[in-house]
Amino acid sequence: MMIIKILGSGCKKCMALGENAKAAAAAAGQAAEIIKVTDYAEIARYGVMSTPALVINDKVVSTGKVLSSGEIQMLLTPAG
Repeated sequence: MMIIKILGSGCKKCMALGENAKAAAAAAGQAAEIIKVTDYAEIARYGVMSTPALVINDKVVSTGKVLSSGEIQMLLTPAG
Protein backbone atom coordinates (compact mmCIF):
# COMPACT_ATOMS: atom_id res chain seq x y z
CA MET A 1 0.00 0.00 0.00
CA MET A 2 1.18 3.46 -0.90
CA ILE A 3 1.65 5.98 1.92
CA ILE A 4 0.77 9.58 1.05
CA LYS A 5 1.46 12.26 3.64
CA ILE A 6 0.12 15.80 3.60
CA LEU A 7 2.43 18.07 5.60
CA GLY A 8 0.97 21.29 6.93
CA SER A 9 -0.96 23.09 9.62
CA GLY A 10 -4.36 21.73 8.60
CA CYS A 11 -5.30 24.90 6.72
CA LYS A 12 -7.71 25.05 3.78
CA LYS A 13 -4.88 24.47 1.27
CA CYS A 14 -3.67 21.41 3.21
CA MET A 15 -7.18 19.97 3.23
CA ALA A 16 -7.56 20.62 -0.51
CA LEU A 17 -4.25 18.86 -1.21
CA GLY A 18 -5.43 15.90 0.89
CA GLU A 19 -8.70 15.65 -1.04
CA ASN A 20 -6.85 15.89 -4.36
CA ALA A 21 -4.42 13.15 -3.27
CA LYS A 22 -7.33 10.90 -2.27
CA ALA A 23 -9.03 11.47 -5.64
CA ALA A 24 -5.76 10.88 -7.52
CA ALA A 25 -5.12 7.57 -5.75
CA ALA A 26 -8.65 6.40 -6.52
CA ALA A 27 -8.37 7.45 -10.18
CA ALA A 28 -5.00 5.68 -10.49
CA GLY A 29 -6.42 2.53 -8.91
CA GLN A 30 -3.81 2.71 -6.14
CA ALA A 31 -4.50 1.60 -2.59
CA ALA A 32 -3.21 4.49 -0.51
CA GLU A 33 -3.21 5.56 3.09
CA ILE A 34 -3.47 9.34 3.44
CA ILE A 35 -1.79 10.69 6.58
CA LYS A 36 -2.02 14.31 7.68
CA VAL A 37 1.12 15.52 9.46
CA THR A 38 0.66 18.72 11.46
CA ASP A 39 3.61 18.40 13.88
CA TYR A 40 6.13 21.08 12.88
CA ALA A 41 9.09 19.05 14.18
CA GLU A 42 8.13 16.13 11.92
CA ILE A 43 7.54 18.48 8.97
CA ALA A 44 11.01 19.98 9.54
CA ARG A 45 12.57 16.48 9.48
CA TYR A 46 11.47 16.26 5.85
CA GLY A 47 13.32 19.51 5.15
CA VAL A 48 10.08 21.23 4.18
CA MET A 49 10.03 25.00 4.64
CA SER A 50 6.84 25.77 2.72
CA THR A 51 3.53 24.00 3.25
CA PRO A 52 1.41 22.33 2.16
CA ALA A 53 3.79 19.59 1.12
CA LEU A 54 3.09 16.22 -0.48
CA VAL A 55 5.12 13.15 0.46
CA ILE A 56 4.68 9.87 -1.41
CA ASN A 57 6.31 6.79 0.14
CA ASP A 58 8.62 9.02 2.25
CA LYS A 59 9.78 11.11 -0.73
CA VAL A 60 8.88 14.81 -0.81
CA VAL A 61 7.42 15.47 -4.26
CA SER A 62 5.87 18.93 -3.83
CA THR A 63 6.07 21.87 -1.43
CA GLY A 64 4.25 25.16 -1.12
CA LYS A 65 1.40 24.53 -3.53
CA VAL A 66 -1.83 22.63 -3.97
CA LEU A 67 -1.39 20.15 -6.81
CA SER A 68 -4.46 19.11 -8.77
CA SER A 69 -5.60 15.50 -8.60
CA GLY A 70 -4.35 15.08 -12.19
CA GLU A 71 -0.88 16.32 -11.28
CA ILE A 72 -0.77 14.01 -8.28
CA GLN A 73 -2.02 11.08 -10.34
CA MET A 74 0.97 11.52 -12.69
CA LEU A 75 3.29 11.30 -9.66
CA LEU A 76 1.59 8.09 -8.50
CA THR A 77 2.10 6.17 -11.73
CA PRO A 78 5.37 4.25 -12.18
CA ALA A 79 6.33 6.44 -15.15
CA GLY A 80 5.68 9.59 -13.05
